[in-house]
Amino acid sequence: MPRIAPAEEPYPTEIAAALARTMPPGVAPLVLFRTMARNPRVFGKMFAGGLLDKGTLSLRQREVVIDRTTARLGAEYEWGVHIAFFAEKVGFDAERIAATIHGPADAPCWSDDEQALLAAVDDLVDRHTIGDETWTELAAHFDEAQILEVIALAGYYHTISFLCRALDLPLEGYAARFPSAS
Repeated sequence: MPRIAPAEEPYPTEIAAALARTMPPGVAPLVLFRTMARNPRVFGKMFAGGLLDKGTLSLRQREVVIDRTTARLGAEYEWGVHIAFFAEKVGFDAERIAATIHGPADAPCWSDDEQALLAAVDDLVDRHTIGDETWTELAAHFDEAQILEVIALAGYYHTISFLCRALDLPLEGYAARFPSAS
């Protein structure tokens, strides 16, 4: 049972519109979104600053950052939703899915640019900054706008991870679960 009960229909007009724009047709609004709807101001800010639109990174690169951030922070709820909605779309096989959780940043299943993204997330989670060596590798693959997006995505999904874990959200029924370490 979550610590704050999710809002139920009927939702206020602005919240209903945001949920309709965000969720795929036929998929009920996420427990996270419905819980955040309990505070319309925070809900609105979350959606306004959510980086849910197309950015300077490819969808696959975004998912590398999001999945690694949520995995490293133990946010199985958010990680599982992203794996369910995007893993197949971005070409993540079982090895890559498991590597977002258990693999090192330089696991051979990742391309060089993806390894740089994973290392950046690991630095941000572990050190709260990006080390010089990681920055050099990141800058070899990404321009300044993309690097800013990497940092913002990791930060945003750090916040989302805090929300999911602190609220003790129940996992979505269709979402992936953390695989065990091999």
